[in-house]
Amino acid sequence: MPAPARPPLLCSASPRRAALLEAAGLAFERGPSPDVDETPPAGVPADAVAEALAVRKARVAAARSPGRTVVCADTTVVLDGVILGKPVDAADAARTLRALAGRTHAVVTGVAVARDGALASGADRALVTFRALDDAEIARYVATGEPLDKAGAYAIQGGAAGFVTRREGRVDTVVGLPVPLVAALLARLGGADGASAGVPTAP
Repeated sequence: MPAPARPPLLCSASPRRAALLEAAGLAFERGPSPDVDETPPAGVPADAVAEALAVRKARVAAARSPGRTVVCADTTVVLDGVILGKPVDAADAARTLRALAGRTHAVVTGVAVARDGALASGADRALVTFRALDDAEIARYVATGEPLDKAGAYAIQGGAAGFVTRREGRVDTVVGLPVPLVAALLARLGGADGASAGVPTAP
């Protein structure tokens, strides 16, 4: 009798991504985040960088775990065609939030699913608009420490929820893992355990 299929490995250090898959009922195991160069590839448009980096991660993760299906993701925040990455320090976080204040920006999450030599990838995009923010409230938010490990220096599911006046697109894309895209890519790669689990369609 063949061994039962093992669920895919979510190769990410993000507890938020794991929580999204758990909430959707997708079966998975946690794997270590691949150690890759996250410098945006030269010549790749800003909106396509997240998918390119997810693919880079998935190739490394799949090579490290032969025979396993791996899921990797990357999220970028794009304002005026420029990627706003994770801040290097509190001052950088404050500068990023001042740039986002009163503006609409794009959040792109790329996802790549790989197993041995096979790979499927895609990306989902959402638009987020912030209200005007003054320096005092930016300072208070930065002091919580929440922005320091987030792309764009904020967490929509956390203390920055009150900054958002409008969102077009899925909230899980902004959080960091569009679950329907994950399920579709798993199915495309060959029906790994969890690929056919029920996935909410509401944004």
